[in-house]
Amino acid sequence: MEKIFAIGDIHGCFDKLCALMDKIKIDHNNDILLFLGDYIDRGPSSFDVIEYLIDLKKHFQKIVFLKGNHEEMLEKYLSGKDRHAYLINGGLSTLESYIKRRQTTGSPPIPQEHLNFFESLSLYYESDNYIFVHAGLRENISLKMQDPADFLWIREDFVHSDFDFGKKVVFGHTPYNEPLVEPNKIGIDTGAVYGNKLTCVELPALLFYNA
Repeated sequence: MEKIFAIGDIHGCFDKLCALMDKIKIDHNNDILLFLGDYIDRGPSSFDVIEYLIDLKKHFQKIVFLKGNHEEMLEKYLSGKDRHAYLINGGLSTLESYIKRRQTTGSPPIPQEHLNFFESLSLYYESDNYIFVHAGLRENISLKMQDPADFLWIREDFVHSDFDFGKKVVFGHTPYNEPLVEPNKIGIDTGAVYGNKLTCVELPALLFYNA
């Protein structure tokens, strides 16, 4: 049976990402490895995280990268639309990790390969039994009609909802001390960047791994 391994918000915590990946046993050809977004900001090693994820794509047949609100903020920062919001929400640590890399290599601050990665991120992924999204969904709206902003930013209206979305929703964005498991949703952002752990859920077994 196909397994899905979904990993929550990394936020530049490269060491925890490596430790977590060492713990989970994935069939590289058959199982799905999925990341829920927010790879960057706040933590110290955003450049290393993105470099690692790009390399993972070369080794997995089925790998999915979703977009988080922090990737959207970086997009807006780079386009000049809203630089202040990015910097006050942890973006400075990301810029510093890239600037440090530029100083040692003399290359552009953000390599084109990394920009291509950010541009390739999906807003959601749907399997037979689950919907995966960074932040959540809004009630009574079909998946294809959801506002992209809600995929990335919704919080209270989703996390306090007992609405049946048709499939169980697996999400990050809202941090918990332990994974949240409810009849309609599974939350796996466990605050890695705040000194807690980085979490992966294996489905359909509902097994949790953390580092």
